[in-house]
Amino acid sequence: MRVAVVAGPDAGHAIPAIALCRLFADAGHEAVLFTGKRWLGADVPGVTVAELKGLTPRRDDDDTDAGAKIHARAAYIATEMLPDLSALLPDLVVSDVLTAGGGMAAERLGIPWVELSPHPLYRPSKGLPPIGSGLAVGAGLRGRARDAVLRSLTARSLRQGDRERAAARAGIGLPEHDPGPVARLVATLPALEVPRPDWPEEAHVVGPLLWEPTEVVLTPPAGDGPLVMVAPSTAATGVLGMVEAVCAGLDGAGMRVAATMLDPPQHTLPDWAVAGRGRQDLLLREADVVVCGGGHGMLAKALRAGVPTVVVPGAGDQWELANRAARQGSAVVVRPMDPGAVRAAVETVLTRPGFGAAARRAAATAEQVADPVEICVAATR
Repeated sequence: MRVAVVAGPDAGHAIPAIALCRLFADAGHEAVLFTGKRWLGADVPGVTVAELKGLTPRRDDDDTDAGAKIHARAAYIATEMLPDLSALLPDLVVSDVLTAGGGMAAERLGIPWVELSPHPLYRPSKGLPPIGSGLAVGAGLRGRARDAVLRSLTARSLRQGDRERAAARAGIGLPEHDPGPVARLVATLPALEVPRPDWPEEAHVVGPLLWEPTEVVLTPPAGDGPLVMVAPSTAATGVLGMVEAVCAGLDGAGMRVAATMLDPPQHTLPDWAVAGRGRQDLLLREADVVVCGGGHGMLAKALRAGVPTVVVPGAGDQWELANRAARQGSAVVVRPMDPGAVRAAVETVLTRPGFGAAARRAAATAEQVADPVEICVAATR
C-alpha cells in the first residue's frame, strides 16, 4: 500500500505523523510524508519526506481568525498540493486534524482518507462540557444543566465553523457537505480519553505516536538527588521561561534538573541542572517527575513511561489535558507559572506515592489500543 501522510510543521503534529509513517514502513508499506520545510532533513528510514505546499500565509490571510486559518487555508493547501498528490497516486491519505487540506485533496482525487488526531478526540459531544474548558463531566441535575448551558454558548461558534468549512469546500469544487474521513486515528492513551455517549463509530484510539527527533543523549547532573525532567512546550501558546522558573524554585532543594529543549537556554544554569537537545525516552527512564507544559506529546510520553507530572499549562488544549491528567491522579497543575508553586508541586508528587501509581496505571492502558496500520489498510478496502 502507498500512503501519503499530511501534517503541518508544528512538532506536536509533525512528530506523530512521522511516527505513523515509520509504522507504515515497518509493516512493508510505502509512506510519503508531506509536511513543513523544517522536517525535510529528518532521517526517517523507509519514509520519504516531501514539502507540503501552501503552508506559507498569503498576504490577505488573517491567522488571528481561527476559522479562516483552519478552513480557508485548508482549501488553499488542498489546491497547492493537488499536483504532487496526483503524481503520487497513493492508495490512502492520512491527514492531520489541523491540516484538513490533505483530506480535501484526497476527496478531489477520489482517494479514501483517514484523519489523524495526535491527541484525544476533540469533537463536540452531547455528553461532555465543551472541549478546552478543562471541566469534568457535570454530576447530577445541576452539573448536567451547567454542561448544557456551556454547550449552547459554544454552539454558535461551531455552526459558524461549519459554514466556513462549507464555503471553503465549495470554493475548490467540492460539495458543501463534508462527508468526513473513512476512519479517525485518535493517537492518545485511553487514560487521557473521556467516555462519551456518542463516540463516533469510525474513531479508534491507537495510542500515542512517539518519535525521537534526535539521537543525542543528555546526561543528567551527577548526584543522587531526585531527577526532575523539564520539557518546555514547543507550541507557540506554551508558557515561556519554564526552565529558569523551575531552577529558581528548586534552588537548595537537593534535586537535579535535566531539561530537553529544541533551542539552548537563554541563561546560565546552576551546576545541578543541564539543558539541551536529548532523547526524552532515555531520560524518562531515570526521571522521578516531569515538569511540562501540558502539550499532548510530552504528557503522553511521560505517562507512557509511568512517570508522574507537574503540568504548567499554556493556552490551546494544554489546560484541557492538564486537568484530565490531574483527575486521572498522575499530575499536579500549576497555573500561573510561579517558582514557589512549582517547587511545592514537585515535592508533593515526589512524597506521595499515589501519583506514581496513577502514572503506571495510565501506562498500562497502552495495551488497550487498536493498530493504526490495520485500520488504515481496512480503510482502502
